[in-house]
Amino acid sequence: MDWVGGILAVVEQEASALVELLRDQNSNVLDQILALVDVRTQDQLRSLDTRDRVTAIVHYFKTSDSSVCRRFLHIILHYCDNIPLLLETTLVSVAESACGPNFNTSDTDKSSPSHNVKRQRLDHLESYTDALKSMLLQKHETVTQTVVKDIRLDETWVYLRHRNPLRTKDRTTQDHQDGDEALSENKVSVESLLQTYGRVVVLLGQAGSGKTLLVHCLGQSWANGFFPSIHLLFLLEFRQLNLMSRDLSLKELLFLFYPPCDEEQGEAVFAFIFSNPEKVCFIFDGYDEFRAKFTNPEKLHSPMDSNNPLPMPDLLSGLCNRKILTNCTVLVTCRPRDVTDMFGSPGFITCELLGFDRLGVKEYAEQYFHKKGDELKQKAVNLLMDNRHLLSMSYVPGLCHICCVCMDYLFSSNGAHGNLQLPLSLTQIYIQILSAFLSRISKGQMSGTPLLQRYKTKIIEMSQLALNGLEKSSIVFMATEVSPDLQEFGVRTGILSRVKLTCEDGSSGYGFTFMHLTMQEFLAALHLMTSQSITDGQLKKKLNLKTRWTAKTDPKSVFTDSLHLYVCGLAAEACTASLVQLKGTEGATAWVTKRQGVVRGILRTLAGSASQTGPKIVELCRCAHETQDAALARAVGSRPQFELRNIRLNAVDMEALAFVTAAADQTVCLDFGGCSIDLDCLEILPSFENVDHLIFRSRKYDDKFAEALCGILSKLHSLRRLDFISGGLTDTGAIKLARTLQDCPHITHLNVSDNSLRDDGIQEIAETLSVLPNITSIVMGKNSISTKGVLMLTEKMSACPSVQELHVEGNKEINISFSQNRNTICERVDLSQTKKSITLKQCNITCAHVASLCTKLKGFLTILDLSNNSLGNKGLKKLLDLLPKLGLIQEINVSKNGVDMDGLVSLVSALCTQKSLRKVDASENAKENLVLWFDTSRRHASKQLALNDPGPHLHKTFSLTNSDIQPTYMTRLCKQLVKCKDLLDIEFSHLKLSNESVEKLMSILPEMSSLQLLNLNHVDMSTNGALSLVRSLVDCQRVTAVELRHQAEAFIKFVPVKAEAAVCKLVEYELNKTNVEKLSRILEDCPHLAELDLSNNFLRDEGVKCFVDCLPKLKISSSVSLNGNRMTQVGALHLVNSMNTCEKVVAVEVSLGVEDQSLIQFMQEHVNGKTLRLRECSFEVNHLQTLVEILKRCPRLLTLELSSNSLNNQGLFSLMDCLAKLSTIQTIKLRNNGLSFEQTEYFVKQLSCHRQHKDIRIEEPWMTGSAVVSLLGNCLNLESYIGEIRVKHASINLIIDADSSLHSASVAENKDFALCTLRSISFDDCGTEGHHLSPLLLPMQKCHGLQNLKFSQLKMDRKGAEFFSVVIPSLVSLRNLILDLKGAAEDEVAILVEALPKAQTFESLSLSQLVVDDNGATVFGRALQNLPHLKSLNLSQVSCWTAARGCDLVKGLVQCVSLVEIRLDSLVLNEEGIKILAEGFYSMASLRKLSLNNISVETSETFVNGTGILCLLASFQGFKQMEEIELESWRMGDSGAHELVKHISSWTELRILNLSNNSVSDQAGERLIEALSHCRALQKLQLSENQLGQACAAKLAEVLPLLSQISDLNLSENQFGPKVSLALCEGLVSMKALKRLHLTSIGCSDLVGVALSLKHCPSIEDVSLSWNECGDMLAQKLAEILPLCTMLKRLDLEANKITTTGAIEIAKCLPSCPSIEVIRLWRNQIAKDDENLRDLRLNFSSV
Repeated sequence: MDWVGGILAVVEQEASALVELLRDQNSNVLDQILALVDVRTQDQLRSLDTRDRVTAIVHYFKTSDSSVCRRFLHIILHYCDNIPLLLETTLVSVAESACGPNFNTSDTDKSSPSHNVKRQRLDHLESYTDALKSMLLQKHETVTQTVVKDIRLDETWVYLRHRNPLRTKDRTTQDHQDGDEALSENKVSVESLLQTYGRVVVLLGQAGSGKTLLVHCLGQSWANGFFPSIHLLFLLEFRQLNLMSRDLSLKELLFLFYPPCDEEQGEAVFAFIFSNPEKVCFIFDGYDEFRAKFTNPEKLHSPMDSNNPLPMPDLLSGLCNRKILTNCTVLVTCRPRDVTDMFGSPGFITCELLGFDRLGVKEYAEQYFHKKGDELKQKAVNLLMDNRHLLSMSYVPGLCHICCVCMDYLFSSNGAHGNLQLPLSLTQIYIQILSAFLSRISKGQMSGTPLLQRYKTKIIEMSQLALNGLEKSSIVFMATEVSPDLQEFGVRTGILSRVKLTCEDGSSGYGFTFMHLTMQEFLAALHLMTSQSITDGQLKKKLNLKTRWTAKTDPKSVFTDSLHLYVCGLAAEACTASLVQLKGTEGATAWVTKRQGVVRGILRTLAGSASQTGPKIVELCRCAHETQDAALARAVGSRPQFELRNIRLNAVDMEALAFVTAAADQTVCLDFGGCSIDLDCLEILPSFENVDHLIFRSRKYDDKFAEALCGILSKLHSLRRLDFISGGLTDTGAIKLARTLQDCPHITHLNVSDNSLRDDGIQEIAETLSVLPNITSIVMGKNSISTKGVLMLTEKMSACPSVQELHVEGNKEINISFSQNRNTICERVDLSQTKKSITLKQCNITCAHVASLCTKLKGFLTILDLSNNSLGNKGLKKLLDLLPKLGLIQEINVSKNGVDMDGLVSLVSALCTQKSLRKVDASENAKENLVLWFDTSRRHASKQLALNDPGPHLHKTFSLTNSDIQPTYMTRLCKQLVKCKDLLDIEFSHLKLSNESVEKLMSILPEMSSLQLLNLNHVDMSTNGALSLVRSLVDCQRVTAVELRHQAEAFIKFVPVKAEAAVCKLVEYELNKTNVEKLSRILEDCPHLAELDLSNNFLRDEGVKCFVDCLPKLKISSSVSLNGNRMTQVGALHLVNSMNTCEKVVAVEVSLGVEDQSLIQFMQEHVNGKTLRLRECSFEVNHLQTLVEILKRCPRLLTLELSSNSLNNQGLFSLMDCLAKLSTIQTIKLRNNGLSFEQTEYFVKQLSCHRQHKDIRIEEPWMTGSAVVSLLGNCLNLESYIGEIRVKHASINLIIDADSSLHSASVAENKDFALCTLRSISFDDCGTEGHHLSPLLLPMQKCHGLQNLKFSQLKMDRKGAEFFSVVIPSLVSLRNLILDLKGAAEDEVAILVEALPKAQTFESLSLSQLVVDDNGATVFGRALQNLPHLKSLNLSQVSCWTAARGCDLVKGLVQCVSLVEIRLDSLVLNEEGIKILAEGFYSMASLRKLSLNNISVETSETFVNGTGILCLLASFQGFKQMEEIELESWRMGDSGAHELVKHISSWTELRILNLSNNSVSDQAGERLIEALSHCRALQKLQLSENQLGQACAAKLAEVLPLLSQISDLNLSENQFGPKVSLALCEGLVSMKALKRLHLTSIGCSDLVGVALSLKHCPSIEDVSLSWNECGDMLAQKLAEILPLCTMLKRLDLEANKITTTGAIEIAKCLPSCPSIEVIRLWRNQIAKDDENLRDLRLNFSSV
């Protein structure tokens, strides 16, 4: 070995090793070495410590004379112990080379055992190394036999990543993630991978990328002398390691596959490996072919004993993870998906092999065809470069070779001059490749049989072998697994290759592999598609999409990458003929077509899944591309966005994506996040015809990437939005990108946030893109912009007329928004209408920048946000001085700018003096929020107008929140506010005010002549402070309301002049007796106080008594509320007594239950007498006695109500006696007080004894059924003077007439006079049944004066019928009979009908919901003939007679010519009955109310054609005074509507019209509505379920304002269209009486105008806007007006498009809407579990 550079160079190279060696030697060795050094240097060296001395010695000799250096090495070789073998070998070699024959040692030296041993070890190592190199060169020669192009390792590139990319399965990258930086890629050569020792390198590459070829080239380079730092290099293949089933030690592994050696040589080599691991390199090729998975290093022992046999996964994992040979170099090749199996040891890096670029593809093709002739070569190269699909595949070297072979075969088959039909998919290429291989053995054989059909037997056998291998994860087949015939066939065609194998016992043999794994996968796919034994289920399992994301915990995956693609490709129509040839049986075509359909069906199912992640979507696109099925591609591509994360995308992937998106024919967004994309792949983007949004997010996308992107952007004609975010873009790339986008006029949005842009780049982008005609937004946040850059950007953008908003927030956000109507901006005459907002937050703007900033702000700026800067008080003042330069500014935000209270005082002064400044909003003493609002309307008004109007022009507001105003600053602020001449609101909310601060405020408050409102929400102040504020009622006569809630909503309201009435509310303060007395003294001087609210002040009994004592001195005109003051029965009695102590008290209401309510009302003009209401008071005996005494002293008590009081028996009777005796009590209401039957009867008896006029109402749960009947029977037997009896639910109402002087002689003679006073009995839904009525039988027969009898919801039986048959004839004065009976049998009904009154005074009969048979109908008819004076008849819902017998009923009905009201809903008639009814209507001139809803007619041709309806409608001409008419569900159509219109105009007193569900068209409806313009008294209009449209909507706009009395309007289920909203808006303004408005499903999604108009309807109670597809805009407007609808109870918004946002807006307003009971929001897009939607009035159910 010749040592270039001499002995000194070697010493310098091995300096570190020599230092380490000499440090461990004894002093004698160092002394001998020092003897070689000159004396002066010796002294210097001896003065150093041992460590530094050794270093200095080595440095000395590497710079000394070569002869001296040679003697230095001689001493080391002969006197040093434990010299490393490698170092010793080097030193001996260099010494011999340098000295030649003159290098002599003594005989003793030469014969020393140590020297001989070392020499032998050196010889063994050198001979082994030579053998190792020879084997690697042989392997390289074998592998590269068919290589077309020479491999240059220094020109073959990989992407080097600096750490292991531990990606979890199906995880997407975030926009801002440190890991993105760590995963940045560098481009390095393959040669450099082994130039640094001691690291683990994982070389990634997809199938066909050339990994195996490269590692053999690395081995060949090392064997030829490259990589001198590596002394031993072992290249092992996983396909060979798969054959090892037993445990092996590292030594056994190496010597099994590499040159055999004897034991002595093996020990020498292994000793070298263990002592010099940094000089050893291991290359393991094809981890994807490894059947096992590397063992997790955490499960391995550390360190591991390499001499012990280990399982192969443990041994290899130990090498890769530094458990064995810590500093050795390891290179592993694998597919990208297997990288996580490496686990990542120290020094571990990954690199991914780059494919060809366009130039590389061209060079390879030229090299392949260079022997085919220039003409063919040029044609082949041009064909390859011009075919986009073939070119995309050719970026992978292996596929490039396949494409060349394919074209070569096609040229040879079709001729060089033929018109080639190129394959459209990878699968189709492999079909041609297979044919090309088959043609090798068929040359010279003339046959018309296709090659596939000719060799189908061999192909079928080979495809079976291929699939078996894949299922067993085998790529190598032993000779025993392949039949001899197949061996010969495979080798001859080139499909199979014979390989040499090393067996487990060390013996050699041969096996077979397919020419490439992809060929094995293709043949396996052929078997799946042609084998009868493969079921559809098995086929489906093979079509699982591959993910490119993997995790450490994933099981070792099958090493196939393309099997599913080939299966999909074979499902293409173009492959049908090939499959049929291989199938070759009868019916093959049908079978193959069916199998292909199964594959496409599976893919369609996958396409419909919404759970596919980015990598699987790409695979699905590949599959669809292989099938070339347009419908399938459309299904895959029909998604708005393709989100691709952390995968490498090659040209084939991009081609597939372009194929499916083009088929979908819709715009699409491509989102590339962290994906590795070769720059050549960008050239495919223009083929994405429908991409309108591109997103690139990764640090790996830098200026170079942007430059490549610029080359294709102008070709993307559909592109509208471009996001280049979280990347490596600098000013250089950004400027190029911006200038390129000038040629893209269709771009609307650019986002380059989170890059490395600076001032120049940001400004260039903004300026360049702002001139684009369609640009709407530019986003440039998370870059680096200076304050100077911000000001320059502001100047440029403020001068641009199309800019709508500039938002800069430090380096965090830079957003520019442009006007949507930019094309018309320059044409506008009034530029003041343009809106422009500029936000400059956290930009380090100081006072020094203010003047410059205001100069740069041009145009019509409306909003300026300078928050989070450093203006300070001086900067704020300077900004105010420069306001005229800001034009039409509306808002300035200067929050968090270092402004303090002194600055705020100056600002308040400006508020009062500057005309345009209308509001100042501050918080935290101006340190946090500080916003200024301006009024721009005044700036255009002339000075003359201002002089002519001396009064206030502007409403100004000063708001200060979350602050602590000290007394000094309160004084200063208030003195400035006094100067304000405009209307003024002051908002002090969430403040802390001391008593002194409140006093300062109160002392100046009367001087604020323009103050309208002082808001004190959530102010923390003492009770004394609150009382001081109450004093404003006295000190300032303009105060109209003082409402103070402790740390809650509070305010003081003012009026311009002296207030006529005032309200004072002081709630939630803990007032003691002293506070009450102080409050009373204050209020004594307030003569205009109307209402006083002292709720929730914990007054208790003592405080209440104190207040009641003071009450006579107070001049309160309306009411006092004392709710929630925790008083007992004693306190309640104090309040009751106020009716005696204070003459002005007219009503007292007390509830001691959960509600805890107390109210005192004072004398009103319309109120006579007094009222006392006591609820849940639970009085004891002593309390009742006190109550009785109070009641006796009350002079004018008229009404007493006791509810839910537990009354003691002893006190109760005393109370009843008192109530019966007191003549002043006229109305008594006793609800749920626990009164028994006997107590109630006793009370009525006492009342009857005193014979005074009383209105008695008693409600108890037991007052139902037989109990209430028995009670009333007993009451009637008492001969009490009862005038009326009403029973409803569980309550009775008795009206007792007073004893009078009407006892004439005739009356005196009638001993039943008491019962003669009874005029009315009513039983309504009180659970009574017929057999309960017997106690009333005798008393009611004596009620000769009874005029009205009503039984509603009475369960009828035989006894009940008999009761009525006896009672009704005896009621000689009966005028009105209402019997709403349930369950009445037919014979019982007949009995009732026979008993109907026949007196001429009988006027009204209602027998609704009865079941009447034919006999009953006949009887009814006869009975009606005897009632000629009947005025009202209600037989609605009466059923069960036939149409024929219905005629008998109608015949009797038409005899009642005096009828005023008829209700016959659900009447069943035939044609004859209709005619009789029509004829009868002609003579009923007095009829005013007619209800014929839902009538049923036995159809006849006449009636079906409409003549029957028209006949009936024509008979309405005799109705001159019609007030109500209801004809629902007649389906009368237009002809009926036209007939009705003839009469409506004459019904000027019409109040109710119901024409729902009548099939009225838009045109007929228009005439109908026009006719209604004459019905000015109309109150209820029902036109739902018709066919009304836009014409009706227009007519409604004209007519509705004329119908001001309408209270119920229902237009639901019509199709009015959008114009109805405008029509209703015009009408609703004048509909003050409207209570119910239903607009369900009217075909208009814009009902905002209707919502706003509701504020003009003060009586509105029920609104339905459901099923109209209205959105959040409606919800927002409703939220604004609902507080104004004080009577509204129900709002129906079901089945619209309101989202959670809209629902929250509605919920926010509900606290201000106490009247609302329910808002229905079912069937909307609302997250009903949102915490802001907790109000129980929001209903999300179907009920």
